[in-house]
Amino acid sequence: MSVARLLEPITGRTDTVTLADAEDWLQGRTLYGGASALIAYTQAIRAFPDLPPLRAAQIGFVAPVGEQVELHAEIVRQGRNVAQVRSEIRCDGQIALTAFLLFGVARQANALFPGAPPEDFPPPPEQSDSAMSDKGPGFIRKNFELRRAQDFSGPGAPVVRRWARLTSAEGLDPISSLVLMGDVLPPGAMRAMRRQGPISSINWSFNLLDTAPATRDGWWLLENASQHADEGYSSERLRLWNTEGKQVLDGLQSVAIFG
Repeated sequence: MSVARLLEPITGRTDTVTLADAEDWLQGRTLYGGASALIAYTQAIRAFPDLPPLRAAQIGFVAPVGEQVELHAEIVRQGRNVAQVRSEIRCDGQIALTAFLLFGVARQANALFPGAPPEDFPPPPEQSDSAMSDKGPGFIRKNFELRRAQDFSGPGAPVVRRWARLTSAEGLDPISSLVLMGDVLPPGAMRAMRRQGPISSINWSFNLLDTAPATRDGWWLLENASQHADEGYSSERLRLWNTEGKQVLDGLQSVAIFG
């Protein structure tokens, strides 16, 4: 299912819109977090089309996002090199998602240090088995293709690593694709859970390391790793690489662990 239809009603104006095919992106009673984040990002760049490239984002998943949403975007500060934009999704008059987006022009580099590829970089996706093709949230089966990228499954080290790509990226620029797919994996803490139970993303902060990300055949390597889990929450590090092992996104997320 193309995400282009979901984004089509977004004009950049402060407006209430009905999202087409929203049911194909539901995770329980709310839109999947990556889709909600992409809606806020799209609102911002359509409201202010002259913004420089996205560099970083802080996103709060406040309440369920449904089919009908009210969209707002405003420039908080416009500097010579950096613009900071607040973009919000409201449902039934209440804030459902708030995003603080940082856009910045490129400058001559005064520090060079590329992110390292993950340890035990996996075989390419073409040589890897399918994952979550017959289980997991419906929005994944409809919109994503996932393949295994680690040797073990079940309980163990709190790390989930998968190859992933969109089944249709029609109409999406590379940065929008990363925003959409960067939150698709379950938390690494899933492997440390003592019993099955619901999980829910609370927030998501990320830095984009490449403003023109590219990969082979749409495949990206995603990893969610719990840094600490206790008292019903997990602090997760989210990273994303292209097929050549170049890191393009580095993130942090708080996840609620129920059950």
